[in-house]
Amino acid sequence: MFERNRNTTVIVVGNQKGGVGKTTNTIQLAGALSERGRRSLIIDLDMTSGATKALGAPTDGWISSFELLTGAENAEDTIITHEEPEVRLPPQVHLVPSSRKLAELDTFLAQNPWLIQQDLLLQPMERLRGMYDYVFLDTPPQKTKTTIPALKAADFAVLSTMPDHLAVSAMAEALSDIVAAQKQANAKLALLGVIVCAVPRPKTRLSRELVAYLERTCVDAQGQSLKFRTEISRSVAVQEAQKVGQTLLQYRGDHPVADEYRTLAREFEERLAFLKQRPPILLTEEVAHA
Repeated sequence: MFERNRNTTVIVVGNQKGGVGKTTNTIQLAGALSERGRRSLIIDLDMTSGATKALGAPTDGWISSFELLTGAENAEDTIITHEEPEVRLPPQVHLVPSSRKLAELDTFLAQNPWLIQQDLLLQPMERLRGMYDYVFLDTPPQKTKTTIPALKAADFAVLSTMPDHLAVSAMAEALSDIVAAQKQANAKLALLGVIVCAVPRPKTRLSRELVAYLERTCVDAQGQSLKFRTEISRSVAVQEAQKVGQTLLQYRGDHPVADEYRTLAREFEERLAFLKQRPPILLTEEVAHA
């Protein structure tokens, strides 16, 4: 499909609570990175097909992430590219769609006892390395049969949250999952950062307090905050774009929030370049339970 000459980074995107902008941030960040000349693949691992629907792709009739996970199809054959006439993906943003067949993954694993669940994504990621600058693994909010394989196959994790008590409290479980993955399955996994989105403008007192709490508690071993400096403002334009199956950068590229995602993409790559020059930083149990 493509020449394999790119240095691929696999990013798992998650949080243990739904509705915190995880899928939205994945899509918009990939779109902003495409403006920087990067090619990204989004793999929708959520049975609700959030990323698939938001990008205007069908959830039936296509090869999906179920076939990728089960090995029924080669990883390359599950991809919808930006050249597909039936799906208007952003330039250089490709998609492995989700489908309701993911509900059958438990049955598939029970019928194939020699397969190791946590290893389901290892071979597909090896096949895809070199084809993309970034592969984003968009995971479901709950810990499911697709979450653990994603944590084992990824190079970095990005967490998404918003200034909401439940969203911030769910961070502890997400951080604990990363700690467990680092210790038991994937020592190279590192937390790249935390995106805070849906920030009201002007900030409310509650949002200021919750963002400050994240900056204090979600830190690396050197005490540096793992929260991205760039915060994403709350805007109905993001939902409007998703209703028509577009990123905000496609729908209203001159919108202030589109510029925030462009700034986030630049910060994302700067932090990634910095962290690649040092060994993975293991999160501590104290951080995970802060």
